[in-house]
Amino acid sequence: MLRFVAAVLFGLSGIGLLSSTVYLVLVILAARRFRNSPEPANQSALPPVTVLKPVHGLEPFLERNLESFFLQDYPDFEIIFGARDSGDPALRIVESLRTKYKHIKTSVVLSGAPQYPNAKVFTLEKMVPRASTQYLVITDSDVVVQPNCLREVVAPLLDPANGVVTCLYRGLPAGGFWSRLEALGMSVELTSGVLVANMLEGMKFALGPTMATRKDVLDSIGGVGGLGQYCADDYMLGNLADRQGKRVILSKHIIGHVAMNTSVSASLVHQVRWMRSTRFSRSAGHVGTGLTYAIPFGLIGFVGGLLAHNGLLGIGLFAFAYLNRMIQAVAVGRDVVGDPESFSYCWLYPLRDLIGFIVWCCSFAGSEIVWRSERYRLVADGKMIRV
Repeated sequence: MLRFVAAVLFGLSGIGLLSSTVYLVLVILAARRFRNSPEPANQSALPPVTVLKPVHGLEPFLERNLESFFLQDYPDFEIIFGARDSGDPALRIVESLRTKYKHIKTSVVLSGAPQYPNAKVFTLEKMVPRASTQYLVITDSDVVVQPNCLREVVAPLLDPANGVVTCLYRGLPAGGFWSRLEALGMSVELTSGVLVANMLEGMKFALGPTMATRKDVLDSIGGVGGLGQYCADDYMLGNLADRQGKRVILSKHIIGHVAMNTSVSASLVHQVRWMRSTRFSRSAGHVGTGLTYAIPFGLIGFVGGLLAHNGLLGIGLFAFAYLNRMIQAVAVGRDVVGDPESFSYCWLYPLRDLIGFIVWCCSFAGSEIVWRSERYRLVADGKMIRV
């Protein structure tokens, strides 16, 4: 009986290690393709642009993150901040920065209580009409950028065939072990998936932390308010623009994205929300994601080796999986998004791979998510209903 169980485990391990290795090869090819893609041409004449920045409460490094947009090397831009009400503590920091940088055009929009399940989209819908320009950069409050960000994400939009520009990001830990682990996942796991998708089928989605677009593109998809029922509004913005025949461009500008969750519970709740949203938005691709992880199959092989009294084989299978993920961490985290921790903590990334697999499994155990302390149920196409 033990021999039979061991044989089954070896079979599962072999399948998983083969699929995860094929995935690693695809990741390395996609990373090389991205690094070798042409740099954006310098544009001498750039249009005025509006940065739309919804805020919601105090977050780690909020002042630094917001200030990075005041420091843009861009000829003509304005920043519109959005919040539910005037009591939002984030607005104190906003006002401090507005006073410090009086030469930057800024304004604040108070949206009131959201009428859509997606509160961020509701706020954006109130902000867009206040924008005085046709070019919009929608960016989250937990994002920090370099001074050339606007130049690099707006320039591709000068081509009318391009509808949305979006950015990869390196995870920035807010502090503590669990935040660091989640940040590694941002730099490596998420980036790997985006690069492979871009190589195999082109960009058909956007990434929420930073998205640049034009008003005519928003109009063509029914306005930003049309995204208000969706959990993954970023995915839908890119996807709907693609369906309208507009290209989604993956910029070479890498932004920083703070992994705010410092406790294990907050980190796991956030990751399950994200993973469950992906399950409802891209169900077929989400199922296949399980075969991209390596460590679970290395562990299965290790247990198989113990049952078969062949410890060396079990250790060898696990070591193969471990090395596989370390290579991925360096090839993507360091070499693509420039995250130094993806190199110094590449030995830790296999643990992140295992947790990612567990989160993926949890994504199938229900349809409810928790987002900013409010509970929602996901339904067809990634729409959500408050419960």
